[in-house]
Order: sequence, then structure tokens, then C-alpha cells
Amino acid sequence: MSENGQNMHFDCLIIDDEAEIASSVCEYFNLFGVNSHYVLNADDALSFLQENTVSLILLDINLGEDSGFALCKTLRETLDIPILFISARTSSEDMLLALNIGGDDYIQKPFALSVLLAKVNVVLRRYGPKKEEEETRLRIDPVTERIYLDDTILELKNMEYRLLKYLYDNKGRIVEKSELFKEVWGDTFVSDGTLNVHVRRLREKIEADPNDPLLIKTVWGVGYVYDEAFVQASQPVQRA
Repeated sequence: MSENGQNMHFDCLIIDDEAEIASSVCEYFNLFGVNSHYVLNADDALSFLQENTVSLILLDINLGEDSGFALCKTLRETLDIPILFISARTSSEDMLLALNIGGDDYIQKPFALSVLLAKVNVVLRRYGPKKEEEETRLRIDPVTERIYLDDTILELKNMEYRLLKYLYDNKGRIVEKSELFKEVWGDTFVSDGTLNVHVRRLREKIEADPNDPLLIKTVWGVGYVYDEAFVQASQPVQRA
């Protein structure tokens, strides 16, 4: 609860009895604009949710003397928001139980913070309110192979076109650098610098603010993801 006594809304609540992991995830998420809070046990989680609202929960299975499974069942009695389990357990039985009692995903530890953030952002976009004022209408004409931003044809060089089209065709999925080297350049020995230059040039042409991109997002140390939340799916153009 805020200092003035009013309830607050958070993008993500992290429930994990490992304080170092919980605080690290929370700090990382907040750094990248996902407003987050963490607690270390089930009682604190329930108390927090009585005073605040959240869009998504990251829930560990092992919570000291408590069980994440039991907490999930309790939460599902009143909450209809995404619950993503995070756990070092690897058995298929645990995964199935987590999903069957109301979990929306099961993420194994250890995980890369960048990948976890990307997964959380995908879920928040899918279940969160649409940001119509930020929507960018980008479409690809499969006949002429032209890319339109609103009603303007983008002037792209060959590799820029191939890179944008590949990311667009795989929107919502993290595309690793090695995959881009192979599928776009056809050469696994392309340097990171070459890829970075092409991504920067694309951002300068399609982003309202290239320094704060909404479309082509960087997943640090992994690759890129085309943010489907701001994409208007293109419709095939029929030949005359």
C-alpha cells in the first residue's frame, strides 16, 4: 500500500522464498519498466494482495514451510490473472500439476533474467489492456514485397528488408542472433556489429523513438523479438 493509504497496482508480484533470487528478479524487472514487488512466503503474498492489485504472478513451488501449489489453489478462488510457476523441479508430474491447478506456464530454474523478462512481457501484452494510442500499423504486401508503415512505403535496403520481414514473420517469438545470421544472411560468421547496425537502421525508419523502441525489442545476450502488441497483421493482397 502506498504512503497515502491507497491501494497500488503492480505489473508483477514475485513469490519466492529465496530472497536473493526474488530481489534480483524484482530489481531487473523494475529496471526495464515492469513495475514489480516481491514477497518471500504465502502469508505475505496474501496480505499484499489484500491491499494491492497485480497483473501477473511469478510463483515458486517451494516456499519454505508453504507450498506454491496450495497457494495457487487459494489464489485461483478469487483471482483470474496469469500465474507463472518458477521452480528448480524438473519432473513432468510437477509441471502437469502446476498447469492443472491453474498455472499458465512453468519456467525452470536457473533462468536468464532477460528471457524471463521477455516471457513476462509477452504474457502482460496478451492479457493486459491494449495500448491503442501507441499502435503502429505495419503491414507487408506479399505480392509486391513492399513494407508499409501506415500508408507510407518504407525505403529499405535488401538486408534491411529481409531482416525486418523475418522478425515480423516470427513476431512475438525471441529470435536468437545465430538464427538471424543463418536465415537472413545465410552466413553463420556474420558479426554482432553487422546485425546491430542493421537493427539500428531499421529502428530509425520504423520507431517513433529509436532510443526507446516499441517494435524491435532487444533481449540482451540472446537476440531480438518483434513486439506483436503493436503490430496490425497484414492481409494478403490479391492479384488483379
